[in-house]
Amino acid sequence: MSLHPRSAVPRRVVPAVLGTLSVLSLLSALPAAAQPARPGARPAAPPPRQATAAEARTDAYLRSVKDRPAALRAFFRELPKGGDLHNHLSGAVNTDYLVELAAEDGLCIDTATMTAVPPPCGAGTRPAADARTDRAFHQAIVRAWSMQDFPPGQNGHDHFFDTFGKFGEVTWRHRGKLLAQVADTAVSNNQSYLETMVSPASDGAKKLADEVGWDADLPALHRKLVAGGGLDKLVAAARKEADDGDAEFRAAEHCGTAGARPACGLTVRWISQASRGGSPVRVFTQLALGMRLAEADPRFVAVNLVQPEDWDSSLQNYSLQMRMVGYLRTRYPRAHVTLHAGELWPGLVKPADLRFHIKEAVGVAHTERVGHGVDLVHEDDWQNTARTMAARRIAVEVPFSSNAQILGVKGAEHPFATYRRYGVPVVLATDDPGVSRIDISHEYQYAAATYGLDYPELKDLARASLEYAFLPGADLWQGNPTAQGYRPVEVCRAEHPGLPVHSARCRQFLAGSAKARLEWRQEAAFAVFERAHARG
Repeated sequence: MSLHPRSAVPRRVVPAVLGTLSVLSLLSALPAAAQPARPGARPAAPPPRQATAAEARTDAYLRSVKDRPAALRAFFRELPKGGDLHNHLSGAVNTDYLVELAAEDGLCIDTATMTAVPPPCGAGTRPAADARTDRAFHQAIVRAWSMQDFPPGQNGHDHFFDTFGKFGEVTWRHRGKLLAQVADTAVSNNQSYLETMVSPASDGAKKLADEVGWDADLPALHRKLVAGGGLDKLVAAARKEADDGDAEFRAAEHCGTAGARPACGLTVRWISQASRGGSPVRVFTQLALGMRLAEADPRFVAVNLVQPEDWDSSLQNYSLQMRMVGYLRTRYPRAHVTLHAGELWPGLVKPADLRFHIKEAVGVAHTERVGHGVDLVHEDDWQNTARTMAARRIAVEVPFSSNAQILGVKGAEHPFATYRRYGVPVVLATDDPGVSRIDISHEYQYAAATYGLDYPELKDLARASLEYAFLPGADLWQGNPTAQGYRPVEVCRAEHPGLPVHSARCRQFLAGSAKARLEWRQEAAFAVFERAHARG
């Protein structure tokens, strides 16, 4: 058993000033699109688009209920929201469900730290099952395992990350059941796709890394990991874990039976985590495993680096880790990469550490998406980084609630509007909604209220969540929708989402692309949604 990657090494001390709430030869193997944008280019802000009549009527309805909380909440819950591309499975599970799982497994709670521990329950612990009848005990666990009732005005960084160590004894046991609960929530919020992060074959990866030992020559280190089938054995173990989790998920959701739950229809893909706070050889091994796995099993699509970016070890090894990813991209070109980068803020780290994280994720690791990206405007030459992201269509994954809870960054301080002004694709995400005590509908509603977004803008944000998903197949949209607007490819342009597809060419196109099929499904959902809300 291993601790959750967000809590596996000691954290650094966070200053109180925070406030409230991938070598030239290697990189030349990457596609030409990885080249930086032309210096001095003007921001490629998305052009205003003409709303359809149905969109205009739906927007009028949205404006009419802005002072009716129940109707407003219902609007955002029913809004088709595509996918969640930045989601940590263990942190996404509803905390109340984690408490119940702890009770089912006979776990104990250390009453001094409110940490779940294995039985038997000795001195200083209570059975987790007590929370079923003792409401005060239940609420104390929930507060320790989430941001519920966290005092407003206080820095939530440490409390947020500490939660993972407290419920870690629960989450490692039941990947399938956790996914079932998260999938239920996604479907209830009118989502059709989920990419969620896990640590595959975690213990085996640590063991192999420690056996091989560190070698600063990355190609040599990779050869050592592959030698004797070491890395392939880990891939096999990870696939077995996924098989077991799938079986548990299907049983929990009654998939394939007459009583199948709606979440059985949710498209789910896994992203392999590497714990950036670990030793260099462990980080490299986890990254290599994740990328090799993504090329071997279509259920896995990408790698990411997790754990706080501000930990001393994370800061010390950041540039090395970007070079690791950059090298491994040349070895595993079919594996995708998305990276937490720029989850920092002045006062959390030294000014020097704010200058380059997003820039190196983009320019060295050649990431395809950036997670958080909060410190953008504090980086050196950030305007060119933003232009490069726009030119290469590198989306930024924005989870508003965790940015506010961890960094104290919200509203005008958040670079959401800056990314959009520079034409950088933006997707809304949840991060750790179980810890944050929110859902994706909350994030869309926050964006609308805080940045004055109208319905067509919200619709395009939802479209982007599938456009930038790591799904195989051609995109439904022609060209660069962020810069040119969402216009279907020519073979499907005469079709009407929600109605039978008449063109044989369009049917053939959709049949050959998993991504386009989901995007078409979302357009059909928009048509239904707009008909319902255009009536008021």
